[in-house]
Amino acid sequence: MKLELGYINIKDIVFGSESKISHGVLTVNKNAVKDLVLEDELIADVSFDVAKPGESVRITPVKDVIEPRVKVEGKGGVFPGWLSGVETVGSGKTYCLKGMAVVTAGKIVGFQEGIIDMSGIGAKYTPFSTLNNFVVVCSPVKNVKQHDYEKAVRIAGFKVASYLAKLSRELTPDSTEIYETCGIKEGIEKYPNLPRVAYVQMLQSQGLLHDTYVYGVDAKKTLSTIMCPTEVMDGAIVSGNCVSACDKNPTYVHMNNPVIHDLFAEHGKTLNFVCHIITNENVYLADKQRSSDWTAKMCRLLDLDGIILSQEGFGNPDADLIMNCKKIEAEGVKTVIITDEYAGRDGKSQSLADSDPAADAVVTAGNANELIKLPAMDKVIGTLDFVNSIAGGGENSLQEDGSIEIEIQAITGATNEAGFGYLSAR
Repeated sequence: MKLELGYINIKDIVFGSESKISHGVLTVNKNAVKDLVLEDELIADVSFDVAKPGESVRITPVKDVIEPRVKVEGKGGVFPGWLSGVETVGSGKTYCLKGMAVVTAGKIVGFQEGIIDMSGIGAKYTPFSTLNNFVVVCSPVKNVKQHDYEKAVRIAGFKVASYLAKLSRELTPDSTEIYETCGIKEGIEKYPNLPRVAYVQMLQSQGLLHDTYVYGVDAKKTLSTIMCPTEVMDGAIVSGNCVSACDKNPTYVHMNNPVIHDLFAEHGKTLNFVCHIITNENVYLADKQRSSDWTAKMCRLLDLDGIILSQEGFGNPDADLIMNCKKIEAEGVKTVIITDEYAGRDGKSQSLADSDPAADAVVTAGNANELIKLPAMDKVIGTLDFVNSIAGGGENSLQEDGSIEIEIQAITGATNEAGFGYLSAR
């Protein structure tokens, strides 16, 4: 499967009477996007703002981060199962608005959302502080159920991202990249002397607003399966999570998964990037056993030499992580895991809830319990109402001067387990 990504660099975002992209400046008509969002009867009102790198701006509570993309050639459309049909994506040509993101924010669930600071010490912990962020702040109608409203805001983010991306359809990309994988037999013949490597991605799927969707299907209703690595670049996997912000995978991370991009960079050089295997993280032991068995079976059937295994979330999913690692290693496939740690504020507690001698090659994305003092910002997009009860916060996290003393667990993307961040350790 072959996918060409055309990158349109966005240097600034402004509001105006006409939505357009010109010379790297994205102009947005507020009324047009407002009408789009308010098509959903569960959203009572919506406002829009822009947060730029280096500004004294705090966005909270953050629900999702999305990169605007549009399919310009080939089968299907971006965000299959949501804004387009369920035809297999990952081929043809897709345009991406680089240097920006759509951020959904406002009152969603409350205690399990994130913070993005555009400057100060907090900005160093989130990869999204480097982007021009178009923020969509939604308000719910009265008496709406949390899971229904979460879905409404999720789709609103996709709609806005799609609307903005479509403005680029007639433009010439600033740069392009081509990603291509081949069939199993072709790969063996083409790269006979290179190790066969795959990416095994664990998707958060514990339910109760801990959800990830594949072609519109809740991942907890699926079994481990094989995907072409380019499918995620067209939004085949999206976030429905309202979990600890530090190690959730916003939709932006799925679309720009760094493990996939790094494996493509080595494909045909030091390794043969065979495929992308996805598996879920369910609550019950039988479900964990079933999914990890299937994942190990696929690794063996594909005659893989090695895999990279990434987790999403912590605690209960640590059991899935170790099950996958242990069983895949038992099939003779070398395994490297990417996780983060909850080792206490002093760093002395057990980092993972489970362990095994087979997990002897580990990449850490940092200790989510690290305590940090975020300075007050001149402007807040969203609301500070939930800072004290946010995951990683406490009764006195929000200080009188507007500063926040909180664990980095509350910062969106701070310890991302796909490696889409800045922290690690040796």
